[in-house]
Amino acid sequence: MLKKLIIPVVLASFIFLAGCRHSKVQNPIANIDSKQPDKVLFDRGMDAMKHGKYAVARTLLETLINTYPDSEYIARSKLSLGDSWYAEGGTAAMQQAEAEYKDFITFFPNLPEAAEAQLKVANIHYREMEKPDRDFNQALRAEDEYRSLLKQFPDSKLVPEATQRLREVQEVLAERQYRIAHFYFIRDNMPASLARYKSLADSYPLYSQIDEALFAMGTIYQREANALRAQKNIPDDKREKLVAEMEKNAIDSYSRIITRYPAMGRADDARKKLAEMKAPIPTPTAEAIAANKAEEESREETGRFGRLMGNFRKHPNVAMAAKSGEPSMDDEEINSAPDFVKHVETAINGPAPAPNNKVGVEKVSAGTGAAPGPNQPIPGSGTTTQQPDATSTTPTPPGQVNDVGKGDQSTDQQNVNDKQDSTSKKKGKKGLRKLIPF
Repeated sequence: MLKKLIIPVVLASFIFLAGCRHSKVQNPIANIDSKQPDKVLFDRGMDAMKHGKYAVARTLLETLINTYPDSEYIARSKLSLGDSWYAEGGTAAMQQAEAEYKDFITFFPNLPEAAEAQLKVANIHYREMEKPDRDFNQALRAEDEYRSLLKQFPDSKLVPEATQRLREVQEVLAERQYRIAHFYFIRDNMPASLARYKSLADSYPLYSQIDEALFAMGTIYQREANALRAQKNIPDDKREKLVAEMEKNAIDSYSRIITRYPAMGRADDARKKLAEMKAPIPTPTAEAIAANKAEEESREETGRFGRLMGNFRKHPNVAMAAKSGEPSMDDEEINSAPDFVKHVETAINGPAPAPNNKVGVEKVSAGTGAAPGPNQPIPGSGTTTQQPDATSTTPTPPGQVNDVGKGDQSTDQQNVNDKQDSTSKKKGKKGLRKLIPF
């Protein structure tokens, strides 16, 4: 009877002890019988990462960092902490990875691995970059981080990879500007379109359609010159001065295509435009021709199937990005549409009166009471704007020089009604109305 009782008790004891043994937290430095325990911890952490056990790897690496602060493996361990989060993936993990990499660069800025950490920070934002018609904040962050690598670590072996990634990011940012500029162009909002095209041309010289942007700029300047020339109620000296300025800007835009981008599709069209304007046609240098040909030949074409599948991807298609040439290292130059309009108005009317001058009525942007910021949609871009009330007792402002004629009240009332009927209805513009949409 005693034997029968002893056997179950012994078995239960073994089961209990085994359960207690497995429930204990393993000490990372336990069972390390070595003269280099830091190396053992590092090797175990790398092995855990290799097998996808990222939490275990981080425990081992953090133990090494906290226990052996003078170890030769400290730097690599801190970098590997970021790598574990980077490999794990996910939004939260990527944020942790970026923080670890930034810490590594702060503590070890002179090590070769600092450039590697900076590249991975940039790659985090590159992986999250979206298409040109969507949120562009990740693209801007990636651009800043790649530039930081090129400026801080110009001798790193990672410079070629960072340079190519920067070209691809700038292709996406330039495509975004191009689409916005074209949107304004087809809606006859020339100042807003011109501001976007100029920002693109000045900031992204390697863009795959920069010749189209420059050609559109020349076209806009020519339109404005023709519109000004038709305004007979502007003093001759002011009109001719503005016309000459617009034509010079058009010539500069066309000439830039020929001298900087002679191998692109719009070069011949630019020559024809200059011939029509009786302007000198420049001759590109051999170096410019060779450089532009290299840029064009380095671009990849995307087939019809590739374009179709691109609609289902979050990441933008960067095949058209050049693989040669120097990307821009400066921040984007922001050109303002209101500034362009103000420049033309000042050239015609003279400086605006002081704010405390009671003569006339101060002009403000419709609906907001303030001028829009740089590169923001301005009045006339398709949104509804406020019109003066025909029955208002507010004193009538003095006539503007951009009015084609005085007209009568019935015509003014009809214009107000047309605006209220539909904001999407395209209306004809005359003279400087094309130049100053509001």
